[in-house]
Amino acid sequence: MANLNINGKTINVDVEDDTPLLWAIRENVGLTGTKYGCGIAQCGACTVHIDGVAMRSCGVTVSEAAGKAITTIEGLGVNNALHKVQLAWIANDVPQCGYCQSGMIMAVAALLKENPKPTDQDIDDAITNICRCGTFQQVREAIHAAASA
Repeated sequence: MANLNINGKTINVDVEDDTPLLWAIRENVGLTGTKYGCGIAQCGACTVHIDGVAMRSCGVTVSEAAGKAITTIEGLGVNNALHKVQLAWIANDVPQCGYCQSGMIMAVAALLKENPKPTDQDIDDAITNICRCGTFQQVREAIHAAASA
């Protein structure tokens, strides 16, 4: 049994200590916005914030995440309002299939928290999530729009 602090709520999950956080979030807690992509922490579809840092949840065990503040895409906004990155995503028509977008949004929100006015090079260095649809130009436009919001 592990105690996880997810989106401001303490949740007990009955899983092995070495269970990937991704599976605890999706299967045990029922928050399915965090997606499984590759399972080897490369694609970024499973990105969440752990103590404010963007992390790929498929590569983090439940025991590593216990006692830390975990934020998923469902908890990114405040008071039922969308986060400025989510709003920029909508305004810039970023998603095509949408599968990678929750992880991409979480990575971008962490970037903007650390660097409120990123350059294109900053974006290239920080956002390594993969979008198979190739919406990278729309992503860049949305990042700059969110930075200006």
